[in-house]
Amino acid sequence: MSELDSRSPASGDNIMLDCRQLTRIYSEGPQDLTVLDHLDLQVRAGERVAVVGSSGSGKTTLLNLLGGLDRPSGGEVIIGGQSLAGLGEAALGSFRNRYIGFVYQFHHLLAEFTAAENVALPLIIRGQTRKVAVDKAQKLLDRVGMAPRGAHKPGELSGGERQRVAIARALVTDPSLVLMDEPTGNLDQDTAANILAMMDELAATTDCAFVVVTHDMSLAAHQDRTMRLDRGQLSAV
Repeated sequence: MSELDSRSPASGDNIMLDCRQLTRIYSEGPQDLTVLDHLDLQVRAGERVAVVGSSGSGKTTLLNLLGGLDRPSGGEVIIGGQSLAGLGEAALGSFRNRYIGFVYQFHHLLAEFTAAENVALPLIIRGQTRKVAVDKAQKLLDRVGMAPRGAHKPGELSGGERQRVAIARALVTDPSLVLMDEPTGNLDQDTAANILAMMDELAATTDCAFVVVTHDMSLAAHQDRTMRLDRGQLSAV
């Protein structure tokens, strides 16, 4: 695929995410800062990979590049055979909407919308009718144990409930890749454990790849593989 087409991306040799020589250099201040230095990473369809590292090591920068929210200084990100470098801004936005799900430490739900409307929003942006989008949103909320709370707004939900809604929103588009940035970072121990159990169930029933950035080694241990980001490079833990 050159520009975005209507087909779902197909992973060559079961590789869903392929980062090649990924580099990000910030040219701010008196000298350049290299955050990612010719980094390579491959994640297979259905595989869950945790990325750990100290604060300031570039974990969030890596996620932003993987999700097409930032452009690399060098190298490329390939998802399902599609190089993000080959997409203009409009096509890149459409690609993100179709094939990438995001879950952040802070849920970023829209306060004026209900849980079901928040989950449905990516489908509405895609052009689905409101009824079709909300119906699918309700099914995803049921999947994450939040169906009874679909009519509630984020301010009426607990932290764990809001995070479950955010996970449902990330999955509503049937993404090929889900990117998670500290998904349990603001949760108490019991709620975090429930989120981990739900992630285990989702990983067992979906074919999408997961990349999870975290400081939490118990969360990392739930993934198939853990990589450490240090000095711009990834190494196995």
